Amino acid sequence: MPDFTDKRLTPPPGTGVPHQILWGAAPLLEAPEAGARLSTEALHGELVDLYETRDGHGLVQCRRDRYVGWVPMPALSDKLWDITHRIAALRTHAYAAPDLKSPPRATLSLGALVHIDGEEGNWRHAKGLGWINFRHLDVNNIDPDGNPAAIRDPVDAALKFLHTPYLWGGRTSLGLDCTGLTQQAFEAAGVLLPRDSDMQFAWAGDDIPDWREPGALQRGDLVFWKGHAGLMADADTLIHCNAWHMATAQEPLQEAIVRIANYYAEPIGARRIDISKLRGQVPAWKAATSAA
Repeated sequence: MPDFTDKRLTPPPGTGVPHQILWGAAPLLEAPEAGARLSTEALHGELVDLYETRDGHGLVQCRRDRYVGWVPMPALSDKLWDITHRIAALRTHAYAAPDLKSPPRATLSLGALVHIDGEEGNWRHAKGLGWINFRHLDVNNIDPDGNPAAIRDPVDAALKFLHTPYLWGGRTSLGLDCTGLTQQAFEAAGVLLPRDSDMQFAWAGDDIPDWREPGALQRGDLVFWKGHAGLMADADTLIHCNAWHMATAQEPLQEAIVRIANYYAEPIGARRIDISKLRGQVPAWKAATSAA
């Protein structure tokens, strides 16, 4: 089981300097070099604390999930802006003008954070980026038409990522891994999960002791293997981003269990997250990690 001094979550000694992510998505790398392995990604607008710079990279800790890694310095801004909206579409563009025929300036994925400082017709101006169609924005869980946010269910969010290519460490619609999918799916519904499968299995939700019994699982439950996780679309169907399909796919859970057992391992358990109780709350694991 991971603990709160895990190196993935522990920055170096000292006080970090707040920065914000400028790029649509910035890689957090295992080392300060372009060829280093990807650990995770931070999306536009996310806050990080910068502790060290080396070889054009900064060692940062993400405030959203406490993950630590090296980010290219051009992806960081020391001039912070308030967040007013979140990207609610799977993927969208920020355009040079409030016109869909104008050139795109940036590509943003579900969950990216922006500051809207102007509007014209169906377009909203995102500070530092450009113009985004208002239907791709969500503010305080209310969509642009004044209705509850379109994504209130993590399964609905996960299904948006179907066929997205597998990318180790990815968190965007251009590529993600198993826990990038589960983390993005639950965050879209208002519940923050830790980044990796061992952390999610240890800290997220409640154990389902009888999960192998017929009918025990339900929509939204998480099923875990050592190093892998998936989300149940219903009592029998698993959604997971995996190396077999090299993409996000859904398939019967029992078929996935048999195939994965043949070349890897059996599942280790399942967890259930109470969305109605935890939506919008700072999770206990994050508060504990922050205080460690």
